[in-house]
Amino acid sequence: MAEKIAILFVCTGNICRSPTAEGVLAALARDAGIAIEWDSAGISGCHVGEAPDPRAQKAAARRGYDLSQLRARKLEGADFRRFDLILAMDRGHLDEMKRRCPEALQDRVHLFLDYLPGREGGEIPDPYYGGEAGFEHVLDLCEDAGAALLRRLTQR
Repeated sequence: MAEKIAILFVCTGNICRSPTAEGVLAALARDAGIAIEWDSAGISGCHVGEAPDPRAQKAAARRGYDLSQLRARKLEGADFRRFDLILAMDRGHLDEMKRRCPEALQDRVHLFLDYLPGREGGEIPDPYYGGEAGFEHVLDLCEDAGAALLRRLTQR
């Protein structure tokens, strides 16, 4: 991978899934010595400025990821030009991003799990209304998909 790539993770409010994906990818890329710009955002602006859900932070911390400095923000039109990859956590987010994205940049918008062999077209479920197991499952998926994404990017 010659140039630095910019990746944006998107979920509903940017307090559970997308900041978890951001934190996991940041750590994986750092540990692998891969230069990536990353961020996360929400389709909705209902949590702008808030830290990730305490349950997401607690689950991430148990695995060595620190999400405490992240703050929710809303997906902006400029994000479609700024980021090389814009990765949705589920099909609802993907559909909304495709609707908002300029036609010429549609190839930047994908499901995050499209990068995980065997899980293409799959969704990362929203753990917000569930228990701790849901946050652990999100971490499992983010770790697997993040590692697969980094492998694919380094093979370019």
